[in-house]
Order: sequence, then C-alpha cells, then structure tokens
Amino acid sequence: MAHVLVTGGSGFIAGHVITQLLAQGHTVRSTLRSARKEDAVRTVLRDAGVTREEALTFVEADLMKDAGWAEAVAGTDYVIHVASPVRTGRVKDEEDVVAPARGGALRVLRAARDAGVKRVVLTSAFHAVGFGHGRIDHVFTEDDWSPLNGPGVDAYGRSKILAEKAAWDFVEQPGNVLELTTILPVAVMGPVMGEDVSGANHIVQNSLSGEMPGYPNMFVPVVDVRDVAAAHVAAMTAPGAAGERFLVGTGEPAIAMKQIGAILRHELGEKADKVPTRTIPNFVVRLTAVFRDEFKPVAADLGYVKRISNTKTRTVLGITPRPAREAIVAAGRSMVDRGLAG
Repeated sequence: MAHVLVTGGSGFIAGHVITQLLAQGHTVRSTLRSARKEDAVRTVLRDAGVTREEALTFVEADLMKDAGWAEAVAGTDYVIHVASPVRTGRVKDEEDVVAPARGGALRVLRAARDAGVKRVVLTSAFHAVGFGHGRIDHVFTEDDWSPLNGPGVDAYGRSKILAEKAAWDFVEQPGNVLELTTILPVAVMGPVMGEDVSGANHIVQNSLSGEMPGYPNMFVPVVDVRDVAAAHVAAMTAPGAAGERFLVGTGEPAIAMKQIGAILRHELGEKADKVPTRTIPNFVVRLTAVFRDEFKPVAADLGYVKRISNTKTRTVLGITPRPAREAIVAAGRSMVDRGLAG
C-alpha cells in the first residue's frame, strides 16, 4: 500500500478521494489551509463512513505560500493535487483565482520533485478542454485545449487552463523524472459531504430550494463525484497513465437543465415540490448576460449539446462512470437528508 498526499482535504472531490484511498488500505496525508479545520474535516469524513482514521493525518499548507509543502510531501509515494480555488463567473481580480491555481500547482510539483515522489495526479477540469470554441460540431477529447479568451471562458476557466499548462511545462523540463497525470472532470455532482455544497451540485440545491425560478436552455455534461475520485485513485498507479490527460464523464450527451429538474421531481417526489418546471427564454438569458458576467458562459452555450469522449478513461483507467441520472439523484437525496435543500 502507498503513502499518498491529497491536497485540499476539506474539498468535495478531495473528501471522496481520501475516502476511497483509505478504503483501499493506503495511508493518507492531507493538506489544509488551517490546521484548525482538522477536527471538522475528520467529523465530515467519519460521517461519510471513513474508517482507519489512524491512517489519516493532516498538515497545514497554503497554495500561496512555500511554507509547509516540503513537510507535506515528505515520505509520500504519490501526490493527488486537488486543491484549487473555485470561483465561477465574475471576479474583481482574476489573479485571485489564477495565482493560487497556477502558483499552487507549481509549488506542489516542485516539492514533489524534490522529495522523489513517483507521480502527481492533478485535478484540472473540462473547462481546459471544451469551453470557448463556439458551437462546433465536435466530440471533445483529451487532445483539445480551450482558448484562453474564447466565448464563455471565465476567470475560473482560465485558471484551470493556465494551471494545467504550467504543470505540463514543468514536468517537460530537461532532467525531470517526475510523472504527471491530469484528470479533467465535467460538471461534478453526487453525494455531498458535511454541510458544504460545491461545484455543479449547486444546480441541484438551487432547484430543490426554489431559488432557481426556471431553467435556461442549457445542457450540462454531468459526472458522479465518486467516479471522479475513482479516476484520481486509478491514475495514481495505472501503468499507461503517466504523461496523459483523462476526460472524466459519463459518455452520454450533455443533459438539459430542465431534465435535471424532471429527474429530481420524479425521484424525490414531494421533497422536490419547489423544483421549477418553466424554461427561461433565450433572449432573457442573453439580456441578463449583458449586465451580469456570471451569465455570459450560460448565454454562450444556449442550446448547444457538448459531446465528450471518455474512451481513454474507460480503457486506461478502467473506470466506467455511472449514468448522469444516478449522480443527480444521489446529490438530491444527500441534500434532503442533511437539510441542505432549503
């Protein structure tokens, strides 16, 4: 069994990664920006069914600071670097998102290289592949890269593009022997941990709470967080994963947002009675995007169904993701059970 560092242990994806690593018998160390969060994170993981807590330790490290990273990677065989700021839509200063994403990735890679780590698995995103291209008739694969300033690319998207490209540039330097694998999930949904709701799970939460008045004519490629975590864990040791990118999605076409609502209403019954049924006209979304930057990515993709290949994930990593419906229902039920549905 390996000794693995997982960065950003309080995060949604990282929590599921830690859970799976411990279940497989690995020893895990995880970083937190503040050591004061350790008790809360342990409670969340315990509630999620984590056992072998003695095999889990924490260390304080910040993506924007050098301190702590040498200690974090010391003695580890692999690093799964998940930590990165998630701030979609408009931000006052893009460097607040880009700097910790790109700079943090490089800090982790330098520390891993210096410590003799075998491989780093870095969490990127579909934002680095399938955004900003316009309405092209195309099946997106790992060979694609999103243009930095294409339509619908926001600060978060640019942070993922720049961070991943910086990581590949780093490991391609002469004399470097550190292996790198990147994981690029589409919109991540699935069972929440603790009280925090993040990522595409906000679509489910806002639907259940009634905060979403209706659905734009938008299609979302969905993947279950448990499959995303499994891809990270598999990429850690898979012989063919070094030097590769992996798109993690269901393989299904992107699902209409109104269909997400229909699934919630069908599966959750009266617990989904606030889920909207109406569709927001395209002209309303486009007009809103003129005044509110967070709607610009939505307006750019109205009516556009993105297609994603998960062939490499299935063949190299051996992961066959769950259907989108299962991820949506699992997200909704976990929020209802935890009182997070409004």
